[in-house]
Amino acid sequence: MSRIGSSSANSTARISHRGAFFSIGSRPRLTAQSRGLLLCALPALAFYLFVVLVPTVQGALLAFTNWNGLAKAYSFVGIDNLVKALSQPASLRAVINTIVVAVTFTVIQNIIGLAVAMGVNSRIKSRNILKVLIFAPAVMTPVVVGYLWQYMLAPDGPVNAALRGLGLGSYARAWLGEPGLALGSIIVVLIWQFAGYSMVIYLAGLQGIPEELIEAAAMDGADSFRRFRSIVLPLLAPAVTINLMLSMIGGLKVFDQVWVLTGGGPGGSTDTLSTLMFRDAFTYGKFGNATALGLVLLVLVALISVVQYRASLVRRRKA
Repeated sequence: MSRIGSSSANSTARISHRGAFFSIGSRPRLTAQSRGLLLCALPALAFYLFVVLVPTVQGALLAFTNWNGLAKAYSFVGIDNLVKALSQPASLRAVINTIVVAVTFTVIQNIIGLAVAMGVNSRIKSRNILKVLIFAPAVMTPVVVGYLWQYMLAPDGPVNAALRGLGLGSYARAWLGEPGLALGSIIVVLIWQFAGYSMVIYLAGLQGIPEELIEAAAMDGADSFRRFRSIVLPLLAPAVTINLMLSMIGGLKVFDQVWVLTGGGPGGSTDTLSTLMFRDAFTYGKFGNATALGLVLLVLVALISVVQYRASLVRRRKA
């Protein structure tokens, strides 16, 4: 009994000597080391508070006013801006477009990224060159990508010229000028740019899987699909979670490519919440409406992020 007591005392002494955040066996209190760490973090916390949190709260309050961005005086209008944001046809169409872009982009990008990652993870000689070529678009500025594909998809651009050269001139279209094709064209551009980003994350996960597990499964008679479903995919769960969350949030917030390629047109058919918010604020001077749309986008991103996070926790518990 005395040995246990002395061991506990020695352990407590060692922890106290090392400067733990809280003392053991008494009411939690900050030690000298923890106070020093907090003092070191205060400048960064103050910067974050005044540069991010305070402007965010002030901007959110503007959603309940009729401020036009210039006048010093404005009045409180309650939830009128939020009602307009959720009831006007243009706003509802922007919400639907945003969800369509985010979901389609996330699913296809991750399928392509995983497939390409498994391909370049093999022992082919050109794998290093392929990695660079596939990942290169992800480091390009979105505005540059937008102007590049605006040229590629023009009625007399390279895409239609290639179709005509192959004898498929009947399939040539105004890809960014037809309401039924413009949104799909934007999604293709987004996938082209960011599939390499997903590939890198999946590739990191694949390289962390022990080859012995896959070889043992092959010796037991498991075919390629069974090895992928039973071994590779479960071990890739963290990479899948990260990719899905990043892709979904990026798809919900997409702005640059849409604005450069179509500006939200034709006829508002490619408007997203971000483009509609930008136009309301800086073209029409309706900062209250724009901020209300921003709140809708914030809630949408937060809800989807929470759902994905909870789903990943459930998956981990089952594993």
